[in-house]
Amino acid sequence: MKILVRLPNWLGDMVMSVYFTRAVAELFPQAEISVIAKKGLEGLLDYFPPLQHRFIFSKNEYSGITGLFRFGREIRAKEQFDLFFCLPDSFSSAFMAWASGAKHRVGYRKEGRNFLLTHSYRRDGSEHRVVQYLRLLEQFSGKKTDHRPTLQIAIPKGRAGIIINIHSEAQSRRLPLAKAVSLINEIARRTQEPITLIGGPKDVEYTRKVTDLLDNSTQVKSMAGKTSLPELVNLFTSSKAMLSSDSGPAHLAGASGLPLVVIFGAGDELETGPYYRSASSVVRLGKLSCEPCRKNECKFGIDPPCLTDLDEHHVVTELLKLAAG
Repeated sequence: MKILVRLPNWLGDMVMSVYFTRAVAELFPQAEISVIAKKGLEGLLDYFPPLQHRFIFSKNEYSGITGLFRFGREIRAKEQFDLFFCLPDSFSSAFMAWASGAKHRVGYRKEGRNFLLTHSYRRDGSEHRVVQYLRLLEQFSGKKTDHRPTLQIAIPKGRAGIIINIHSEAQSRRLPLAKAVSLINEIARRTQEPITLIGGPKDVEYTRKVTDLLDNSTQVKSMAGKTSLPELVNLFTSSKAMLSSDSGPAHLAGASGLPLVVIFGAGDELETGPYYRSASSVVRLGKLSCEPCRKNECKFGIDPPCLTDLDEHHVVTELLKLAAG
């Protein structure tokens, strides 16, 4: 059997799909498994189970509906797949599945795409995203999968330094400037550990604004925009602990086995919180009537009160407790 998995488009979701890919390999031990990954995230594929093919999709190269059709046909010309699992909920990913010519196309019901799938199912949004992916496999196969958080995607962690990620794709989850500065100052006052700030290329300027306002920037090093995904994993596995917003790097750190504290503004920790709960802590204000929300933009503006009103002493205490082991 030849199986193709369309992986999610976001770093955090792609990390959470590692469990799904592993479960597919366990349920279909004789199958050849291939994946489709978004360009820019292919560096993470080295931490997946063994793969037959790695198809890399670029929206710039394959734009619009014609690009999706061409990409699917290129896959079909290279390999005829028996089974296509569509993890993203988008219409475009289902169209790609149809264009690939896969015999069975499996995904959740969303965006009016059911006619492109041969097997479509209802998603339970109350479950953790990892479990949601596994449920798709269970509903198709009729077999149970292992939901225990036993998979790590990297080597055991080392023992030096604290990592901080203040960024997120959504404004409602990114730490406001003043809060980020205040939290980092508090951490620097309470530990002598070196502090490393991380972020993507588009986070460099915001990170610079934060470091410029710190009381003592000599203890803090910015690596924003300077790390590939494998380099980021290496950084996680050589550090003591991490403080992060709800973001892709938080999921990557958790899967790397790094103890971490995740700050939640928008988002639901029951769905997208750390899956390795034994080595992590979730901090949420929990005092606002709008919590938890799922909006990318906060109705209160650039300084969401669910983030600005957090108790910094509590956050840092949780972080240092995990760093101490």
